[in-house]
Amino acid sequence: MSSLDLSPAHFRRLADRVSTLAEEWLEELDTRRIAPDITGAASEAMFSEGLPEQGLGDASLDALKPLMAGTRAGNARFLAYVFGSGEPVGVLGDYVASVVNQNVTAWRSAPTVVSLERSVVRSLANAVGCPGFTGSFTGGGSSANMMGLAMAREALAPANEDGSPSGVMYASAEVHMSIPKAVALLGLGRKNLRLIPTDAQWRMRPDALVKAIEEDRAAGRRPIAVIATAGTVNTGAVDPLRDVARIVREHGLWMHVDGAYGALAAMAHPEKFEGLGEADSLSMDAHKWLYQPADCGVLLFRDAKAARRAFSFTGDYARSLTADAVEGFAFFDESMELSRRARALKVWLSVRFHGLAAFRESIRRDVANAKRLEGLVRETPALELLAPATLSAVCFRYRAGLEDAQLDDFNTKLLAHINRRGRVYISNATLEGRFSLRACFVNHRTTPEDVTTVPREVLAAAEELKAL
Repeated sequence: MSSLDLSPAHFRRLADRVSTLAEEWLEELDTRRIAPDITGAASEAMFSEGLPEQGLGDASLDALKPLMAGTRAGNARFLAYVFGSGEPVGVLGDYVASVVNQNVTAWRSAPTVVSLERSVVRSLANAVGCPGFTGSFTGGGSSANMMGLAMAREALAPANEDGSPSGVMYASAEVHMSIPKAVALLGLGRKNLRLIPTDAQWRMRPDALVKAIEEDRAAGRRPIAVIATAGTVNTGAVDPLRDVARIVREHGLWMHVDGAYGALAAMAHPEKFEGLGEADSLSMDAHKWLYQPADCGVLLFRDAKAARRAFSFTGDYARSLTADAVEGFAFFDESMELSRRARALKVWLSVRFHGLAAFRESIRRDVANAKRLEGLVRETPALELLAPATLSAVCFRYRAGLEDAQLDDFNTKLLAHINRRGRVYISNATLEGRFSLRACFVNHRTTPEDVTTVPREVLAAAEELKAL
């Protein structure tokens, strides 16, 4: 027996200890300070000894409790990032995925888990209004966005005659930072990403998009793709997808939708996402608005041939030896990944347990909670709303007794003070040069009572800050 192996009974003892820690974490989650009382120096000191030469055995698990105590608690009032709340049944699915430890790269390497993933992808595509789309699970929206844009480039502008990449892509000025990264990594260069102005609701302006495309064509440049956003990270704005789709078709371009934040909300609010099904490719994050443990992104696409054109490059060692459509299937022919974790397993188990209807209702509650906070901000004279809650992000600031020149500095300090108090945890955005406090609701635990805590905490923290 290898020294790395454990007997099933020994594994069970260790798993029971971890399960007890998990139970305590979930039981105490709502009463924990969200921001841990730990400094950077203290966190570094916890791990300063590095990895041991000789194993600690069962005692190695002793370090888990202080590690968990030193991290942020994603409870009902954690409203900072667009990051899911870790639905518990999904956690169990992740556990099973680690135990079976399949490389979900081809049917022959993980038969049932590959079929499971393909089924879950089809179901999610149907649920968000993209019937007939296929795709795969990814590490997150960043990798899904990069793969979608790689498909666009290979479909419309694979390379110049000398082998150098060419082409221009378009996105709104509110685009997520993963898009400039993807354009750079694809070799197009960030100068070939044109940022299109937005309207008063922070959405891409169709007229400005048409103008940019026509200007580039007149200058001899080659438009490739338009990246529409379904849920901008700052305000949750959804670009006019149907208008963008019409422009893309008229100009023979590729339409990619960055829906990492918002697209899964189409399950509950399809009226906010009209035109989503006209995309050529679409990114979504199940570890955001499907509340799953990270990592759990999704790339959907209309045409699997376009995915294979971009990613199929199979060495003889990986060549399929069957012509059967199922048994010969390989995700690595449609993805940049070769080794792939069983990410879909937690989604499958979670949705089997709760049902899609429960997730739709939870998304509706999040959207309603955002509107509730928007209303409270409007009703509070000391606060100023900076952007409407079009999806589930609310941007506002404190301004009572402050001159305009003081607002950014005070609210920057106020954000840190709010989060240090540990009762709520929010983040920030910059809108038209103005520093904004930002609460984003993608948390299945949040209740209306939690929402009312946010303005109370902001006002209390502001009074403390003024008294310093």
